[in-house]
Amino acid sequence: MTAEVRALLERDCPGRVLLDHITGKWGVLVLTSLTEGPLRFHQLRARIQGVSDKMLTQTLRTFAGDGLVERAVFPTAPPSVVYELTDLGAEAARELEPFLRWVRTAASASTTAAAS
Repeated sequence: MTAEVRALLERDCPGRVLLDHITGKWGVLVLTSLTEGPLRFHQLRARIQGVSDKMLTQTLRTFAGDGLVERAVFPTAPPSVVYELTDLGAEAARELEPFLRWVRTAASASTTAAAS
């Protein structure tokens, strides 16, 4: 285990807050959904099946505060709001991709093992 990872085990490590935000129920899915480019709120909600408006709004606000997501408002009638990953958010999403592939494979293996 590297020193950077070991530090996350400490109660007062500031990285634990960011870790909590990213690994919350919807955090990983929001970051992943934005990897293909900017999306409007309703597009994100449609892409992430099962997320409520409240939780999506909360996650996007949290990520904006963390510097992972940028919220852009365009002066149209009605105003158009688009969300996109910042460089930091894109880096986080890239790091999560191998983990998500593992989750998908492990879930399939787990389902197969349970059926046996």
